[in-house]
Amino acid sequence: MSVQEEQVDMDSVALFDYLKQEIPVDDLKNYASPRRIRSIDFVKGLAIVMILMAHTSSAWLDSQWIYLYGLMYALLDFLGPSLFVFLSALSVIFSVKRKQGVVPDKVIRNGIITRGIVIMVIGILFNLPTVFLFNKPDWIWNWNILVFIGFSQIISLYALKLGKATRGIIGTFIIFTSDTIRQYLYDGKEAGNLFLSIVHYIVVSPAPMTPLIPFLSICFISTIFGEYLYAAMIDGTKQAYTVLFRIFLFWGICLIGLGMIYPFILGTPLQIYTPYIYEDYPFLDLLRIANGQVFTDFIIKPTPIPGMPDFLIRGRSSNMCYNLGWALLIIAIFFYYIDIKEKDNSFIRMLVYYGKVSLSLFLVHWAFISLFVRYFNILYFVFIWLGFTGLMGFLMYVWIEFANGVGSPEWIMVQIGRIGQKTTHAVKKETHLIVEKIKKDHADKS
Repeated sequence: MSVQEEQVDMDSVALFDYLKQEIPVDDLKNYASPRRIRSIDFVKGLAIVMILMAHTSSAWLDSQWIYLYGLMYALLDFLGPSLFVFLSALSVIFSVKRKQGVVPDKVIRNGIITRGIVIMVIGILFNLPTVFLFNKPDWIWNWNILVFIGFSQIISLYALKLGKATRGIIGTFIIFTSDTIRQYLYDGKEAGNLFLSIVHYIVVSPAPMTPLIPFLSICFISTIFGEYLYAAMIDGTKQAYTVLFRIFLFWGICLIGLGMIYPFILGTPLQIYTPYIYEDYPFLDLLRIANGQVFTDFIIKPTPIPGMPDFLIRGRSSNMCYNLGWALLIIAIFFYYIDIKEKDNSFIRMLVYYGKVSLSLFLVHWAFISLFVRYFNILYFVFIWLGFTGLMGFLMYVWIEFANGVGSPEWIMVQIGRIGQKTTHAVKKETHLIVEKIKKDHADKS
């Protein structure tokens, strides 16, 4: 389509009819992708597959094997929500940088804010089943992963306006003060302080899976490395890619090490925790599940795990540091093999595709979770999980490739961008008319 034909379309087609026009499949799959750096989509696909495994194992493993869910979830949590949120925050960098100088900053800002709000609304709607099934009206507000991803889109946009050093200081401050702040808010809530109770409800929420503190730090830290990533992508040379790999590798190892030694204890016995830890850190319940082995055939009873290292408890300062380090290290490893060494095979292509449709995968898989509650032992579960993961990919392929992804989250995000595109055209047209009018008035006066 020529520029002149596109302008006629923009001017003549009503907004509703414009949105009804078919969206190219590549636009759906690449709306939040760096495109030229395949490893980011690969890692995002890896993260969503691990999230699928965590959710299905929590429901499908039988009572004899459910302890593996508690054990493996705690050990592999760095492959889950924190990694997925980190990668999602990177999408803001690509959205902003690609459009800067092409469309007005106001349109870029409105598009990202709208996208963030839409994802947050979807996340809040996900809280409704809990509200009605368990009669917990206060759970309407919860920091689940979708709510935080939507929020992180907005915060990351404004974080980009700050310098890298400033973002690093703010992110570090949030990480290493979060334990103290959350303890203070909890104590105030328990003491009956209405203001601190409200702040605790907003900041932590009743079921804090990805609470604002310390997860807010991801928005500031990820944008720093996102800018390095974007610069390397634009450069496109092997040298730039190698430098980027070393940056990610170095900081990944440093943060993992820091998380494991801060606050200088490798294991924390449960007895030293105050009661609030179970309310504000529900992830600690994985220790109870991991110690729930019911093997009656064993002559020697398995030794209970005495405590859970602080860096494995989601929401703790050390855990945030530890998980951010793993996010950088995992990206570095697969960036090296996929983008520098240019490795490619069916498995890589599959996970790249999963990464491109990860938001849809996250939403759709919940419809199947209740099918096999406490039904499989570990052997059956492995095969069922692999089949289920393949089925999810097949459903996404059919939805995106043959139904044009209509109604999918990616489709909604692209539509939001198209609204911004049409708005941009209208703004440019109006600006052009104003300029022409000023020139005409000036010529008339002359």
